[in-house]
Formats: sequence, structure tokens, C-alpha cells
Amino acid sequence: MSFEEDDRVVLHDKHSEYDGQTGKITQVMETMFGDATYTIQFEDGQEQGIPEDQLEAAADEDDEE
Repeated sequence: MSFEEDDRVVLHDKHSEYDGQTGKITQVMETMFGDATYTIQFEDGQEQGIPEDQLEAAADEDDEE
């Protein structure tokens, strides 16, 4: 699954201080190998160069009860 700018995602990276947090994709960059990496904006910072396999689509806020 690929993501686009403004998608809300959950980061899964045990080495990141944002592991398990939900953020918004602010930039999609393509590597020279044709893979996408992402810049994710969180409430208190951002992470750059995140590969797709470390991201999960966040549940829509409207779906949460």
C-alpha cells in the first residue's frame, strides 16, 4: 500500500521516539530505486526518510468511538 501527502499514518519503528504515534504525511520522496520514503509530521516534531513498511494507515477519527 502506498501513501499520499495528508494521509494519516501510524509509525512502527522501535528506534524512533515517535514509535506507535499517529502523524500526517507531509512529503513523499522517491528513492533512486523507485521506492517511496515519507516525511511524517507529528504533534511535537517530524521524522524523515521513513520507508513504507514502517507505516500503517491510521483509523479515521470518525470511526473511533
